[in-house]
Amino acid sequence: MRPLSRLSPARRRLRVVRRHLLLRRRLVASLLVGVAALAGVRAAAPPPEPTVVVTVAARDLPAGAPLTASDVTTRRFPLDAAPDGLARTVVGRVLAAPVSRGEPLTAVRLVGPGLARAQVGEAVLPVRISDAGVAALLRAGDEVDLLATDPATGATTVLAAGVTVLAVPDEPETPSGTATSGALVVVGLPPGDSLDVTSAWVSQFLTVVWAR
Repeated sequence: MRPLSRLSPARRRLRVVRRHLLLRRRLVASLLVGVAALAGVRAAAPPPEPTVVVTVAARDLPAGAPLTASDVTTRRFPLDAAPDGLARTVVGRVLAAPVSRGEPLTAVRLVGPGLARAQVGEAVLPVRISDAGVAALLRAGDEVDLLATDPATGATTVLAAGVTVLAVPDEPETPSGTATSGALVVVGLPPGDSLDVTSAWVSQFLTVVWAR
């Protein structure tokens, strides 16, 4: 029989190898348990909330601004948080009201049929204010009285009271390079007043006073 002292180094190495194998087995077992627990948590977690892509303003934009591709961007909204009436196409459309950066662009924010549908019980009508400087003071949401002055007699009458300004769009220049006189304003008013207003704005000077 060999002396114990000669076998001790070999036994010590064997014990070290066994110890490493045992530690590795424990580590692998722990990892497997962790993976199984994580899989269980994920399986129990609710599915991801559905989202929808929404076109929003890329920066603060004023009323009357024709939208360009650089004015808008997209964001994902939770399906139940997305606003109703989202506009499908916006580039080239004209803003009816100012919008803030990140605000979704809906039909009621754009000049067009959607704007008319939003004014329940009102007619939506474009009118030309004779003084462009006065029109430049108007903002979407203003409530004004619409006045007409007869150029022949100088008599002034109230055409419609409590008219809501819906948009003050920018107008393109005429082929001669000059803008049309006055300024176009889109307003919402009672349907019964629309005929009188339409008749007056082609033959009289129109202006507004701010309603109180």
